[in-house]
Amino acid sequence: MPDILPFLKSIISVSGLSGHETPVARLVEERWRALVDETSLSRVGSVHGLKKGSGKSPRPSVMIAAHIDAIGMMVSSIEDGFLHITNVGGIDVRVLPGAQVTVHASSGEELPAVIAMPPTKFLPESEGDGVVALKYLLVDTGLTPREVKRKVRVGDLVSFANEPMELAGDVISGHSLDNRASVAALTVCLEELQGKDHVWDVRAVGTVQEETNYLGAYTSAFQLRPDIAIAVDGTFAKGPGANGWQTHPMGKGVGICMGPNMHPYLHKKLTELADKLEIPWFLDVAPKHSGTDAYPMQTTMEGIPTALIEYPLRYMHTTVEAVAVKDLQRAGRLLAEFIVSLDADFVKEIVWE
Repeated sequence: MPDILPFLKSIISVSGLSGHETPVARLVEERWRALVDETSLSRVGSVHGLKKGSGKSPRPSVMIAAHIDAIGMMVSSIEDGFLHITNVGGIDVRVLPGAQVTVHASSGEELPAVIAMPPTKFLPESEGDGVVALKYLLVDTGLTPREVKRKVRVGDLVSFANEPMELAGDVISGHSLDNRASVAALTVCLEELQGKDHVWDVRAVGTVQEETNYLGAYTSAFQLRPDIAIAVDGTFAKGPGANGWQTHPMGKGVGICMGPNMHPYLHKKLTELADKLEIPWFLDVAPKHSGTDAYPMQTTMEGIPTALIEYPLRYMHTTVEAVAVKDLQRAGRLLAEFIVSLDADFVKEIVWE
């Protein structure tokens, strides 16, 4: 099984906020270039990799989507040299005070900074005891008000800056694992396919703006028009205060999601294959919109049969997200073996019930 950890650490060590994915897109395209026949960028910046199948042309194709964008912040106003911020995507505000960040200044500089919380006595009485609202938090660059005015503008991006950390038990923690861990799993899939025969074309896609509007999945699915599609994303892992039926243990297997957003026939084939390969998996349920790229792909054109593969992610939408690397490797292997199993007539077998 390929060692995906160095690549994963590299792509969670750069920015790439939703709508501004270029830094991470460059790394992904560079890595995929050696694993596929063609790479390109869509009009909105999604990374496309085409690995051609061995079947007779025109070949059917499967699109596998893993979004490359990350949550973050944006400067909303500047006061006495301190930056007020608003969120880009959904952020758990509870973990922001004390966070290390980078301000991507209009001057072209990347300014190291921290997110600070004013002393309680200077906050409104209603904010004294609970979680402090985002509007009261401040970003401190250490610069004087005059220097900040010269370098920073409203609208400048603010990204998380803490370094990845390897924890015990084959676990890695850091920011932006949602969803760059899926990019790592998709890369494992492409590496597993090297030297294997597969009839179908594979369309590997690192989608943009999933955290804000699903733009990349909508536009790439429309452009590439695959016969089937698979999204790869995180689901809630068990952890402190999160041990109910909606959560799943890390390191114990791959999630195969079921619900109206997922095609039941693809779900059946994936679960049967996982059992055959003895890849541990668990059933995750999404009774409506899955909140992933599976939704825009399913609803593009006349409707694309879609599936969702998941990995358990602890502390979602914080700076210390955590994932078990073995779950990503399992997801990548399952994807690769599923692609290998697709024959030329598979599309004809797909029926809703």
